[in-house]
Amino acid sequence: MRYLRYFIIIFFILTLTSCAAFLGNDTAEQHSPKYTSITVKETDWITPEITVSAIGDILIHDRIYNDAWNGYTYDFKPMLAEVADDLSESDITVANQETIMGGEDIGLSGYPNFNSPFEIGDALQDAGVDMITMANNHTLDKGEEGIQNAIAYYKKIGMSYTGSFQNADDQSDISVLETDQGISVAFLSYTYGVNGMPIPDGKPYLVNLIDRQQIKKEVEKANKLADATIVSFHFGKEEERMPNQDQKDLAQYAADLGVDVVIGNHPHVLQPAEWLEGKDGNETLVAYSLGNFLSGQYQFYNRIGGILEFKLVKEGDDVHVEEPAFQPTFVEFEENDGTMKNVQVIPLEQASAEQMENRNDVMAEMQEHMSQWIPELEWGE
Repeated sequence: MRYLRYFIIIFFILTLTSCAAFLGNDTAEQHSPKYTSITVKETDWITPEITVSAIGDILIHDRIYNDAWNGYTYDFKPMLAEVADDLSESDITVANQETIMGGEDIGLSGYPNFNSPFEIGDALQDAGVDMITMANNHTLDKGEEGIQNAIAYYKKIGMSYTGSFQNADDQSDISVLETDQGISVAFLSYTYGVNGMPIPDGKPYLVNLIDRQQIKKEVEKANKLADATIVSFHFGKEEERMPNQDQKDLAQYAADLGVDVVIGNHPHVLQPAEWLEGKDGNETLVAYSLGNFLSGQYQFYNRIGGILEFKLVKEGDDVHVEEPAFQPTFVEFEENDGTMKNVQVIPLEQASAEQMENRNDVMAEMQEHMSQWIPELEWGE
């Protein structure tokens, strides 16, 4: 009995010591979402996984950057403050910069030929965005100068980008994000066109067009470089809430190439998500359109966007997509004599009665719309 008592006392002391170490502040800091520093040896019993979030179009009309002007700079951060925590919680967050970010020196402008302040890049990064997709129909709105200015600024602030490039070498260097959890993700981006604007001779790298041969070549390269590949397509028809056959065919083509996730943009409204099976039996998550995340469009459905979230889980040499979820968002603003004031992206469930009288009905409609092909799609926060 005496030895048993000694054993119990020693066990109790060891248990308290372990708990104290576990609850230490240093450990809490090391395990924050984007700065995990535990070693593989310590966690080789855990299946590595990361969380990825994607948002739709960042469409900066002149009324948006005018509202962001605070007298000495363009401050977009308050517009994203209510959703910043949701975006930054993921290990990787990707956004579609619909309007070229060429900066003030070449003249800011809204529709139809957009040019946005550099400060929108700062705001997106501050809110937790890690990757920008640039291939869309407005990429060439300010010509090569706008593209070069935007990329130079992304590089200055350390923001990753894809879909539009400085030169051929830049284009051939696939954008891959590495994570502390040991999962790497490659990003590619393509657009159906550039509003009829001519791409400068000998400079196809300025914007990736949807070309199946190029897509095949780059996806195969990306699949070798990274554990998972995510492709953004700027496709479909504006204001259409359901994908057309061209979108479905292209998404299936990507699935057959082994792409893990397809993210769609351009319709400016939400289109449903779907699982597709590739020719090798792989599953590909497709979101045909994530709508607008931040824009100056007034129409009701143009103001509803959202955050697509999913997990990438690594088992051996394979990575698969799990637990897709969607949190709808809403662009709230005050209107006065044709101007927008106090523009803010908020979770849809927080929309005020003044902005949306039938909020619960809208929530139910959006849930039914987005999950009609994926009944298990998790909803809300």
